[in-house]
Amino acid sequence: MTTTRRWMRLLGAAAALFAAHPTGPLPAQEQLRRGASNEQLLDDRLRQAVRRGHDWLAARQHQDGCWAELVGYKVNYDYETQDSRPLPHVGVTALALMSFLAGGHLPDRGPYGKALSSGLDFVLSCSQDDGQIAAHGTRMYSHAFATLFLAEIYGMVDRPDVKQTLQRSVDLIVDSQNAEGGWRYRPFARESDISITVCQVLALRSARNVGIHVPVTTIRNAQNYVYRSAVRGNERSFRYHGHGSWGDDGGSFRYQNRDQTRATFPLTAAGVTTLYAAGEYDNPIIRDALDYMDRQMPAFNDNWPEHYFFYYGHYYAVQAYYITGDPKWTKYFRTMRELLLRSQRSDGRWVCSTGPGDGFATAVATLILQIPLQYLPIFQR
Repeated sequence: MTTTRRWMRLLGAAAALFAAHPTGPLPAQEQLRRGASNEQLLDDRLRQAVRRGHDWLAARQHQDGCWAELVGYKVNYDYETQDSRPLPHVGVTALALMSFLAGGHLPDRGPYGKALSSGLDFVLSCSQDDGQIAAHGTRMYSHAFATLFLAEIYGMVDRPDVKQTLQRSVDLIVDSQNAEGGWRYRPFARESDISITVCQVLALRSARNVGIHVPVTTIRNAQNYVYRSAVRGNERSFRYHGHGSWGDDGGSFRYQNRDQTRATFPLTAAGVTTLYAAGEYDNPIIRDALDYMDRQMPAFNDNWPEHYFFYYGHYYAVQAYYITGDPKWTKYFRTMRELLLRSQRSDGRWVCSTGPGDGFATAVATLILQIPLQYLPIFQR
């Protein structure tokens, strides 16, 4: 067993301690690892909200291990679906499973052990001959989320098929990186966009953490692509605040590497998170981007409630702020914690009225709330 795999098994064992006592005091070693500032953010209200969200997700998992949501893609401000019916959704399934792992839950153990095991089987069953993990028309977003999930669970299960599928899915990501250094909706597309690129880089970073080979040049090319997407100084980009407008968005990141493409809070969060995943931490571009996010977050939260923009944006924003650290991190998380706790429904779910559905919203919301737990390596500083 490699050092990495031994370390991840120890991590899983420590996580199980918390999973067994989700609302009780944490062992002293867990408090020390997590840090005093994070410990103060983890109150009983948060733990109970996460448990209710997990219970809601577990009750809606299908027998084959999947979560069924609307499969589709963004069209302007809307979400165009492939079918009017919810279908087994690879990406949402991977995110839901990641949320269980983020709470310290393990396959075949504890209250969500069966959900994790059957969900893993579903994700593996969706691996195609070319290495892409897809079903019912899902795209590279879902492939990346599934790859990230496999990398995070790899050290917790003793299954050769997990490693084989993970390696093939990583190879597809590496091989399909285009000349710009990024990725698009489909493998081997000529164009790139930052929202899909961040998903691929995080998946590659997680896979590399557990010993899967990822060429350094792939990460460097993606890093350079993100740098070229940054809006500098007084450049003007298209804003997405309910109705489009043009404005001075210095510090933000563009959707694509072209003039006059939109620059938004979610895309900027994606840009920062990509650079962190690529190993870049101290750069004026990152500092300017975080300042831009500080300015834009109130309007973004007001304009996109229950929209998949909101959940996608904060999935990356929470990672960007967390890695940045205090004082920005604590201020951000306290704001988001209160917002998410207020918006949770009485049955435990969060609502996504435009996008894949409530399973997607609940998976992402519970992931965000659990970032301070630091159980998943990809979400650690």
